[in-house]
Amino acid sequence: QVQLMESGGALVQAGGSLRLSCDVSGDIGSISAMGWYRQTPGDQREWVATITSGRTIDYADFVKGRFTVSSNNAKNTMYLQMSSLKPEDTAVYLCAVQYISGKVSWGQGTQVSVSS
Repeated sequence: QVQLMESGGALVQAGGSLRLSCDVSGDIGSISAMGWYRQTPGDQREWVATITSGRTIDYADFVKGRFTVSSNNAKNTMYLQMSSLKPEDTAVYLCAVQYISGKVSWGQGTQVSVSS
């Protein structure tokens, strides 16, 4: 079992940047991939980016070229660097980990609001 804690959400103007962090603690040895998702009220959770234990990275088309996912294994932290933010990026951003077993654990999320 791992615990996930997101931070870094804020209110920014369109065109601005933010860096989100996801601190991971607990049994990290069985993690096969980590990712970022986002959710707006009334909408389904939407995948944003993934980084695997083998350092394979993938992004949703709507963030390619604007967002960068990375991890610092020494700090057990995953990051999401977001730039050229748009009002439609407004959402609660959640981090998630997938275990080798296939089970997924979620953080509580951090609010990102982008004003026009």
